[in-house]
Amino acid sequence: MTIAQWQLRAAFAARLSRMYGREVPAYTTLLDVSHEVNEDVLRSRGADAERLGSIRRVTAERHGAIRVGTPGELRQVARVFGALGMRPVGFYDLRDTAVGALPVVSTAFRPVAEEELARNPFRVFTSMLTVADRRFFDADLRARLTAFLARRELFAPELLALADRAEAERELPEADAELFLDLAVRSFELSAEPIDRDWYATLERVSAVAADIGGVRATHLNHLTPRVLDIDELYRRMAERGVEMIDTIQGPPRWEGPDVLLRQTSFRAIAEPRALRAADGTVTHGALRVRFGEVEARGIALTREGRALYDRMLALVDERAAHLPPADRGDVARAVWAEHLPVTEEGLAERGLGFFTYHVAQGRIRDGRPPSKLGALLRDGWVRAEPIVYEDFLPRSAAGIFQSNLDDTGARDSAQEADAYDAGRLSAAMDREVLDPFALYERQRRLSLTRVARELGLAAAPDVLRPGSP
Repeated sequence: MTIAQWQLRAAFAARLSRMYGREVPAYTTLLDVSHEVNEDVLRSRGADAERLGSIRRVTAERHGAIRVGTPGELRQVARVFGALGMRPVGFYDLRDTAVGALPVVSTAFRPVAEEELARNPFRVFTSMLTVADRRFFDADLRARLTAFLARRELFAPELLALADRAEAERELPEADAELFLDLAVRSFELSAEPIDRDWYATLERVSAVAADIGGVRATHLNHLTPRVLDIDELYRRMAERGVEMIDTIQGPPRWEGPDVLLRQTSFRAIAEPRALRAADGTVTHGALRVRFGEVEARGIALTREGRALYDRMLALVDERAAHLPPADRGDVARAVWAEHLPVTEEGLAERGLGFFTYHVAQGRIRDGRPPSKLGALLRDGWVRAEPIVYEDFLPRSAAGIFQSNLDDTGARDSAQEADAYDAGRLSAAMDREVLDPFALYERQRRLSLTRVARELGLAAAPDVLRPGSP
């Protein structure tokens, strides 16, 4: 018997969830409350609750987060996730998106094919330490950090060999699959090995994130995120249970129009017992706050035009809320959204702001020739639009979650020149392309339009809607 890649991915996500629940009991509470909220939303909203994914998919959905120190470690991570049918998608530079010091750049590993996302959409947001960035690390610290990272081994050679085989063959025999899953999950457990207290403290003065990556000899899961259908209600219920949440829900506001992109929040990083080794070799027991419990609500993927509008709206909210109490920011954001964003999915589609797949309407009485323009096909009822779920992340929101869970803003020397990172540099480090999420959504949209043209007998696929098109 062989285990297919998607089955490996589903099993890995489930085992990781059980492991994290043992390590962070508050995560189990988060899962329980998420399940309760989702059941309540399903009862109250019926089929509409599954507009952005079946309840089976939503219940199984997780995204994890890990951190690595070097391009070599990132390349090994890519091999492990490649075994699960997960590709690097999107480039996120968090170094300048927060008030505090976050010396990392990131990508997210996930499935990319529509059918694979429907089977199990597991994602892992993966951040890499930017050791060469002089704004955070001077020459001496860079040398010491580089040497420390070079001495550690995050993944066993046996795991990497199995990963390469699973990626090449797209499956593993059952016994090998079991070994792969066991080794992979153990790679992301929190290590009990004592931490060099002085070295950790040195990095922590730069950034708590830098210390969490470069101050230990193993990587670990930083959070594991379920998906919820009503994140505001979850936030309220978690607080009622006495779980300390961060101050805000990151991302778009709750408003009367369609949910877009991604909303995220978390419970605060917990103080976890860790063994600390002093300079004289003695080991004491302390506590570190690096891991937290995130939860997310996903909306409709926006086009490049839609994302540009989203960024302009965020800037407008910042401007209007600058001198107001933090509690008023939500009202300001809702007002800005109502001013600038269509209040219906149809409006998002007609203005070319959201990604949708298009399908010939079933049961329609055919009368005359269908129009060639997508806007007319939608308005006249020939075609219906189904929203494409946003599968990716928002740099500002990710940085906001990171920063909300740190006790210290760290240090950054802005007088120094930033080291250049982009998707191409990460692609070269991993020897595999960092995919453009917009291109993936566009491909889904274009394939659906091609099917519509074929089924309606049109000479060409309907024109893709752009802002202002008829």
